[in-house]
Amino acid sequence: MSAPSSAWRHVEAFLEMASAERGAAKNTLAAYSRDLEDYVSFLADRGSDPLKAAAEDVRAHVADLAARGFRTSSAARKLSAVRQFHKFLYADAIRSDDPTASLEGPRRGRPLPKSLAVSDMEQLIAAAADPGFEPTPRARLSALRLACLLELAYGTGLRVSELVALPRSAARAEAAAIAVKGKGGRERLVPLTPLAKRAMGEYLAALAEFGGGDGSPWLFPGGGESGHLTRQVFARDLKAAAARAGLPAAKVSPHVLRHAFASHLVQNGADLRAVQQMLGHADIATTQIYTHVLDERARAMVRDLHPLGDAEPP
Repeated sequence: MSAPSSAWRHVEAFLEMASAERGAAKNTLAAYSRDLEDYVSFLADRGSDPLKAAAEDVRAHVADLAARGFRTSSAARKLSAVRQFHKFLYADAIRSDDPTASLEGPRRGRPLPKSLAVSDMEQLIAAAADPGFEPTPRARLSALRLACLLELAYGTGLRVSELVALPRSAARAEAAAIAVKGKGGRERLVPLTPLAKRAMGEYLAALAEFGGGDGSPWLFPGGGESGHLTRQVFARDLKAAAARAGLPAAKVSPHVLRHAFASHLVQNGADLRAVQQMLGHADIATTQIYTHVLDERARAMVRDLHPLGDAEPP
């Protein structure tokens, strides 16, 4: 059964509102459109429409998504679009109620972040700093740049977008920390490790010797539109270093370096609030994914330090 034309008019009105009032991106609007087309068509097959749909209809839609093989994350995204659509209908007095108000979304297990062992990081950094069999000035510069990127990523936990766009001023010899502008324009100070500072100094010396980056405001200048190294180039070079280090390429990415930074800090006793500030998380709940490290450490402490930790059960 085809949906009534009024249903599509309401969807179009919602999309116009999302664009004009919320400034939704083109890709977001396209996703809303697809998700709501799916929802409206499902309702039509049940002899209903968005103005008559009850909570049971929305639950049936979620169940149908699962039966059709949609992943939990995809179903949750589709339900989010339906929720926002019904909130719009209620706010504009097109409906007198919101059938999604009491619904719970599909439960998503939060996967633990991929990380690397400390020994893996040591192998990776050593492989990155190796210019290869022909240590030409260009090869040496590339190796020192990648080693610098790795030391900074692992030593500060910066997002890859923050890392590649660091200003040249971040490498001041006297600087004990760098100021980073992260998501939402929020600024934070991140301490610099001695190894990261040394790696920056060696890289900049090689850059000056090679005659590159003259006049560039970026620490990692590049030839693209942004003027600095792109995240894609960094990811590519990182995968190559992983292969040289004997690590699976699928196991290594710029984001994994950020997780390694946080996991290893928490594992060694760092306060979760301090890690939150360094990562630039607005909410401590985002950082709490690293409590799995605390749980493992607590179990190990009980096993190794409690007088009955290694006792056999009766």
